[in-house]
Amino acid sequence: MWLINSPIGRKVVMSLTGLSLILFLTFHCCMNVAAFFSRDAYNMVCEFLGSHWYAVAGTAALAFLAVCHIVYAFILTAQNRRARGPQRYEVTSRRPEVSWASQNMLVLGLIIFIGLLLHLYNFWGHMMFADLAGIEFTHGPADGFAWIKDTFKSPAYTILYLIWICALWFHLTHGFWSAMHTLGMSGKIWLKRWQCFGMVYVTILMGIFAILILSFWLGFAPSMRQFINSNPSIII
Repeated sequence: MWLINSPIGRKVVMSLTGLSLILFLTFHCCMNVAAFFSRDAYNMVCEFLGSHWYAVAGTAALAFLAVCHIVYAFILTAQNRRARGPQRYEVTSRRPEVSWASQNMLVLGLIIFIGLLLHLYNFWGHMMFADLAGIEFTHGPADGFAWIKDTFKSPAYTILYLIWICALWFHLTHGFWSAMHTLGMSGKIWLKRWQCFGMVYVTILMGIFAILILSFWLGFAPSMRQFINSNPSIII
């Protein structure tokens, strides 16, 4: 099959799965913005998704996309290393047109993968998986706000998540326009436009994530203030 056996086909798969995951990050960011303003609004979203069949199906689809993206990344990296042969050990200066991110996509991808496992443990494991498995924790599976509050009251987790966000920014700013180039949506004019659009879009997206993380850690999110005011005896 062309998408599996052809090097170009593998790049197309990488591009399509990568763009799909960026769309999911956008949706996830919108969910988190709800948590910034209102505990009840965010928990309503968590309750709506929960462990219902459509949420489980969506999670399975995301897992499939992520696995395809990761597997094809390793395959393409191995192919590139074999194509370069002994020359890959030569010390050469980086060409000006080659970005740092493009030379370190695999390393950035590994950091992102580790961050994803941490995120799944902190949230998916305590929410959807706990609900499906019938496991009880301190907070209920639909109380997503409580899990956010407990996670980001830790400076260690906050720093790790910010590092994860930085790795995502480098990975996605290169990956976005590279995907568009692979899909043939580029040219002398449009390549620069896609690079600019990708840089702006990803910067805004990752910036929102970073602000949200800091707002819960430092307690200046409106939802955190509402929580403190309604629970004056609780020390955050």
